[in-house]
Amino acid sequence: MHRLVSPSRSAGPPARVPAVLGGLAVVLLAAFVLAPGPLASIGTDGSLAERDGLVAAVREVFVGYWRSGGPGFSPELERVVDYWFRYHVVKAVLAALLLAVFAALGTHLWRAFLRAGAADADGAGKTAGATVRGSRAGRRVALASGGTLVTGLGLLSLLTVMANIQGAVAPFSSLLPLLPPGARDRELSGTVGEVRRGLAGSASESGAARPPALTVMVDDFSRYHVAMAVIAAVVALALVALTVRLLVARRGLTAAHPADLRTRRLLTVSVALTAVTALAVSVVVAANTTTATDPAPALLAFFDGGW
Repeated sequence: MHRLVSPSRSAGPPARVPAVLGGLAVVLLAAFVLAPGPLASIGTDGSLAERDGLVAAVREVFVGYWRSGGPGFSPELERVVDYWFRYHVVKAVLAALLLAVFAALGTHLWRAFLRAGAADADGAGKTAGATVRGSRAGRRVALASGGTLVTGLGLLSLLTVMANIQGAVAPFSSLLPLLPPGARDRELSGTVGEVRRGLAGSASESGAARPPALTVMVDDFSRYHVAMAVIAAVVALALVALTVRLLVARRGLTAAHPADLRTRRLLTVSVALTAVTALAVSVVVAANTTTATDPAPALLAFFDGGW
């Protein structure tokens, strides 16, 4: 821990390490955008990998499933749901790799920022030209800006991992946002209207029976939110543990190196960031838990939106 919070003033990571990590991040970002569809469609005819083909398929299987009465999925719907499950698994894995790369790159940048400050402190009493001082200040600003950007990208990667795990747990519900607006599609509009009436009736009439297909939708929608509640709870606990660890490190640094203000300030900001993020994730836990316990109104609100 001492190495983490009070880095050496002379030693540093090889200059090429951040460049390698940055290049790897670019490759993974490109793969995240381009690879999930083709990888998820391996072993199929590939039609679902195209956005238009997927949207058309979702519309067709959704209408067909409702007409069938359910509860069992048709082979066509199973095909689309299986594809969407694989799609989210691929995206979750790539996002997790990005998170690991951003964590490593962020660590390098913030350590370099601290070393730059320590080097400036060592040379504070020495004569230095304005150009040298300006160069040092510019490097510190660049390192701080890069560290902030990478930290933000790491948080975005974490949210992406969470969302894609949720989508993989309940792929049927995560397909619903792909339904095209039905104002120009009478068949789809009629189906959605029947779903809405079924949800409104089951919400207003105590003990009202739901069609089997609607029961499957409501149960899967509940599972969708249970998944996020559990995922977010795990992340919140991990963030709380990290916050405590950073607090302990800051106190230890204050006792052992009271003059190291720059590292103490960085740890203070880190504590605040992890604590606020943990609080925000806890709100996500509460919201998803509430929805999971009574999913029908939320599902009705979804179908009411844009229809």
